[in-house]
Amino acid sequence: MAASLFSLSLALALCALSTATPPGLILTVVNNCPFTIWPAIQPNAGHPALERGGFALSTLTHRSFPAPSAHWSGRIWARTGCTYANGRFSCVTGDCGGRLECNGLGGAAPATLAQFSLHHGHADFSSYGVSLVDGFNLPMTVTPHEGKGQCPVVGCRANLLATCPQALQVKGPPHGAVVGCKSGCAAFGTDELCCRNHYNSPQTCRASSYSEFFKHACPATFTYAHDSPSLMHECTAPRELKIIFCH
Repeated sequence: MAASLFSLSLALALCALSTATPPGLILTVVNNCPFTIWPAIQPNAGHPALERGGFALSTLTHRSFPAPSAHWSGRIWARTGCTYANGRFSCVTGDCGGRLECNGLGGAAPATLAQFSLHHGHADFSSYGVSLVDGFNLPMTVTPHEGKGQCPVVGCRANLLATCPQALQVKGPPHGAVVGCKSGCAAFGTDELCCRNHYNSPQTCRASSYSEFFKHACPATFTYAHDSPSLMHECTAPRELKIIFCH
């Protein structure tokens, strides 16, 4: 009798294990840069701020955290050159209003952005892409793990600060070094380059010599407002998405 009860208990335990909900999607931010960065996370409207929206990440370290189990969309970028002085936190690039934890605020251009739409569609899609529409401040890639379907590594491995056209350069400490590379829109502010007003449609918003600079160096990125939507990849049920800065 005892043996039968043990067998039944074992069978029930194995059944529970086989039907248990698998672990959810993990987001991992990796800093391979030779200096501290301050990753920032901005949710789209109606979605929660993850990890309070920002944190410090030392060189050659990473931080992993669970994505929401329901649909979530938003963007991740890195801030550089951040300091805390005279009671104020501020960053040379990507600053979100002088706060360590952005809590829903966006970042100042130029900044390399990763865009996400997690847990959507009939097959638990997680879509992702890397955008240089707001310019560039650090190399960045998104690397999926254990997903199905279109799950390539995308992003920009090149350090565009070294080749940024002079008209797009942003300089800062130390010693007036190039710390960011603006988009044509941020540099010149015209409707045509910003895809505003008459130019705000796929038919009238076109690539420019400035967006082509980014596209030539990093073809797997968005470089202007109505760039190809095929650059967002729908990966089915990935276990992890790694956002890697510098390589």
